[in-house]
Amino acid sequence: MLTIKRAYESAITQDGVRVLVDRLWPRGLTKEAARVDQWLRDLGPSDALRKWFGHDPAKWVEFRRRYEKELAAPDKQELLRQLATQARKSKVTLVYSAHDEEHNQAVVLRDAILKLSKRPAPATRGPSTVRAKPEVSQRRR
Repeated sequence: MLTIKRAYESAITQDGVRVLVDRLWPRGLTKEAARVDQWLRDLGPSDALRKWFGHDPAKWVEFRRRYEKELAAPDKQELLRQLATQARKSKVTLVYSAHDEEHNQAVVLRDAILKLSKRPAPATRGPSTVRAKPEVSQRRR
């Protein structure tokens, strides 16, 4: 199970594992009040993208596209896979600090993790099933 929640909302037991997904620590929030189990700042949008977006809903579609491109990096994909695995085992809540509950990175992350969870595991290549052609005898009769 995977949910998202603002960092400024009270933490409850039903949140499960709380993972802060902001690059910056939420303003005015103590570690005790935040009650996060993990802080995956590297999953947050880059500083340049975060500043460009500025939480402007008019830039949402382009922000989402650019952020998904950042999340395609191998190191980010590994973190997303780890969260997807964790969410299959227990409840995970992605914690963010933005005021806008519909236009923030946690929404994009949740969707990326859910998409990743639905993908079948990559096929592994086994031994080749191509058989060698039998040798043709060169003997003359």
